[in-house]
Amino acid sequence: MSDSVSIALRFGLYVDLMLLFGLALFGLYSLKEQERVSGAALPFRSMLTGAALLGVLFSVASMVMMASAMSGESDFAELRPHIEMMVFETDVGLAWTVRVVALVVGGLAVMFNQRAPGVSLLIASAAGGIALASLAWNGHGAMDEGSLRYWHFITDILHLLAAGAWLGGLIAFALLARINSLQSEARIRLLVRAVKRFEWVGAVIVVVITVTGIVNYLFIVGPELDEVFLSTYGILLFIKVVLFAGMLVLAALNRFQLGPLLERSLRDRQYRVAANALRRSVVVELVAAVLIVGLVAWLGTLSPEMEMSAE
Repeated sequence: MSDSVSIALRFGLYVDLMLLFGLALFGLYSLKEQERVSGAALPFRSMLTGAALLGVLFSVASMVMMASAMSGESDFAELRPHIEMMVFETDVGLAWTVRVVALVVGGLAVMFNQRAPGVSLLIASAAGGIALASLAWNGHGAMDEGSLRYWHFITDILHLLAAGAWLGGLIAFALLARINSLQSEARIRLLVRAVKRFEWVGAVIVVVITVTGIVNYLFIVGPELDEVFLSTYGILLFIKVVLFAGMLVLAALNRFQLGPLLERSLRDRQYRVAANALRRSVVVELVAAVLIVGLVAWLGTLSPEMEMSAE
């Protein structure tokens, strides 16, 4: 039961912090100044404030669960000194503290969105990125030593940030492409412009995720293939790779077919069919992304070396 709760908390943290970082970042590179005001194009204030608050709650719950799992205590009075020890005397606790502070700063920054939309999104994105990067200290890199530990952290952080930018972008597109949001040509033009601006960002994201994913695999497992894919870790990793490949196919479809189709449809003012096709593709891609995040949360609790040595 504790393992499933731990995986659920990890999943919640991943999705929440990726949304905070990726959605705020999307507002910076895809929208113009007045479009960054909450409600003009996207509900930045409610979503980012909610993500920051949920991030704090998930972080507190995960720290309590971690301390309970390591100490074996369940009563809060007896668990409290173990929590204090972890927060103040471990690297994981330092990363946790940085995350909570970053989430508070990010949540406060969004409150000033109406007055300074660009600055508020910049601060929220930076705070979300810091909070998301702190999750690397809960991953496999924390078990390494020496210089390998730091290189593993760097690749983990780059992987997390790229995944967060992708997930946040997909959520933004899903919101922009809602049926009730596409009632005017101006909104269609905004969606077309956002799709075009995401092209170069998406290309960078794919490269970073692919390279860091391969490097992380080598850090965790090494060049082994046959034995790994007979383990639970290997099976989950294989499913993750298949889903990622499916996302690449959908991303290519959006980039080379549905996006240009939507742009051409503006000339004929017959853009509803193209917009609906793009929305369906984005929703399927978003579902695949959420499933991948769930697999990542599960994979982070497994040790491929222990599984292989046990066989």
